[in-house]
Amino acid sequence: MSRLPALILRILSLLPLRVLHALGTVLGWITYGMSPTYRRHLREHLAQAGFGDARVRREAIAAAGRMIAETPAIWFRPQAAVAELIREVNGLDAVLAARAQGREIVFLAPHLGCFEITVQYTSLKLPITALYRPPKMRWLDPLMRAGRGRPTIHLVAADLGGVRQLYRALKSGEAVGLLPDQVPGRGEGELAEFFGRPAYTMTLAMRLVERENVACFFAFARRLPRGRGYALTFRPLPELRAGETSTRRMNRGIESLIRECPEQYLWAYNRYKGAPA
Repeated sequence: MSRLPALILRILSLLPLRVLHALGTVLGWITYGMSPTYRRHLREHLAQAGFGDARVRREAIAAAGRMIAETPAIWFRPQAAVAELIREVNGLDAVLAARAQGREIVFLAPHLGCFEITVQYTSLKLPITALYRPPKMRWLDPLMRAGRGRPTIHLVAADLGGVRQLYRALKSGEAVGLLPDQVPGRGEGELAEFFGRPAYTMTLAMRLVERENVACFFAFARRLPRGRGYALTFRPLPELRAGETSTRRMNRGIESLIRECPEQYLWAYNRYKGAPA
């Protein structure tokens, strides 16, 4: 059953990025128009974060579709060709300097911009073990693993065995990468404020980061206009404030990044689900 979807995705990957983004804009608006739940989440989460501007909402609708449409190009083009889509890089020197000092590197890539391309590009600079959650649609799992897996990227499932492999990867000198704003499973997180509302937030990321000799960087790739590519930014985790929990520290860092580019955050993702009663 997965052969036809794989063929379609590989054909789409051949299209220019500007065409994929144009198709994605249409897809974003179709999804927004057809799904009341999707529409409600997107509008409520934008309002919760203080982005009531209609322009931001329109751009966010289009950006969500572009995220889907660009995925075939990121997954199925040769890795060198994917890396060429990065037109601008900021903050990488700090990452490489920390690595040269012998520090263990943790990357946090929130649902902002093209988060699929961040690990593809960065793994060419240093090998990465990345945590991923298998999709609910089983036929999509082999496609996801084929698309995300590269010689410089080791994928591990979001389970106990995968977590152990993250620790082993750090000790062996590999970087690790996580989606810090992905809602964790029950018992794997705690409530922490996210744009003024409690959100069930993973604790694993900060357990990794707060180990000795670890350097943590946010990574996000902003889409450039008219399908010109992406601008990749690395940003250190902010310092812990007095009385602040580790998970709130992480969420505050994510909020700061989103404020720089609110129209490219995945607002329809139900960030506030999963919180215990």
